[in-house]
Amino acid sequence: MTSHAASSVKKLSVAQLLVCGAAIVTLSMGIRHGFGLWLQPITQTQGWTRETFAFAIAIQNLSWGVCGIFAGMLADRLGAFKVLLGGAALYALGLAGMALSPTGFLFTLTAGVLIGAAQAGTTYAVIYGIIGRNISADKRSWAMGVAAAAGSFGQFLMVPIESFLINNIGWQQALLILAGAVLLIMPLALGLRESGFAGGHAPVREQTILQALKEAFKYPSFQLLMAGYFVCGFQVVFIGVHMPSYLKDKGLSPQVAGYALALIGLFNVFGTYTAGVLGQRMAKKNILAFIYFARAVVISVFIAAPLSSMSVYIFAAVMGFLWLSTVPPTNAAVAQIFGVAHLSMLSGFVFFSHQIGSFLGVWLGGFLYDRTGSYDIVWYITIALGVFAGLINLPVREAPIARPAIAPQPVAG
Repeated sequence: MTSHAASSVKKLSVAQLLVCGAAIVTLSMGIRHGFGLWLQPITQTQGWTRETFAFAIAIQNLSWGVCGIFAGMLADRLGAFKVLLGGAALYALGLAGMALSPTGFLFTLTAGVLIGAAQAGTTYAVIYGIIGRNISADKRSWAMGVAAAAGSFGQFLMVPIESFLINNIGWQQALLILAGAVLLIMPLALGLRESGFAGGHAPVREQTILQALKEAFKYPSFQLLMAGYFVCGFQVVFIGVHMPSYLKDKGLSPQVAGYALALIGLFNVFGTYTAGVLGQRMAKKNILAFIYFARAVVISVFIAAPLSSMSVYIFAAVMGFLWLSTVPPTNAAVAQIFGVAHLSMLSGFVFFSHQIGSFLGVWLGGFLYDRTGSYDIVWYITIALGVFAGLINLPVREAPIARPAIAPQPVAG
């Protein structure tokens, strides 16, 4: 943050920021991590193909990515509080619509467009912007790791709850209960109100929005980070949405899938926190390269080994450690290179790339399954992309970008 920004913003306490921010991410990410549990109940009840469901979730990821850019801009200008309120309201509407949509088109609008926009305003880009503005660089990667770990804990906490609700009260009622629960984000957002944004006025910054965007998109390392994040989205969303059906097709019980998703969430608590801590001590590009290479190896072993409940649990635990561990080093690298004045917006653009990958991963999973009767081709694609992402992260330059002195500019640009 610039000296101008710092002088006009009274920083939140670290404890307040992390408690409220982590609780919001726990709830928002925890709910969305369980969407794969609804694939078979909804498609069987409605008589839809898996591609219909997968397309809606693919649109959700794309909507999340597109809206994340604008949510980041609004959070940088107006503060995160208002964005979080709007995101929570959209999330509740989307979940209710997901339960009540009678056609695939309406399901895509609610489960896809609405929930995607809601996630843009209630997850990492917005929360990381607050972290960047309020926590010093020597603790920033660690704090981002804590927030990402909270999202992982949300998966561990919420997926078994969602599975329990589906099995005991039905998938529609379960979604309506979640629609009410997600409104808890609103009171939690009160703890993230930043004084410097009172009245809708943001601190003065050294760059306009257009200057910040031009600088970032012309910088090769930003492009490489975006490309790596594309792969992350492809891998995790394909696995998260389609693995329950993949395991059921192979004769394993639905409980195995539920436990596997919960294990991914549990072990990712440790993985994301570890990545955040290591990001304070090691080159972030090396952490990212290791994660992507390791994913390729783990997926290769999983699909080559005999499938059993135990092999699924081992895969879930190891993959879980790597699951969202890309998030802290990627966002911390963006902050380190470009500073924090436009961090929510730049993180939004990086995350947009992630969501394009998510769109392709979840949609291709359904598309290729419906045409081949198998997920094999998509598994092979995830392996190849992991190797690709590991290689392209190695040349990233993390040093703060050298820029000429610019007269301070109003944030509106």
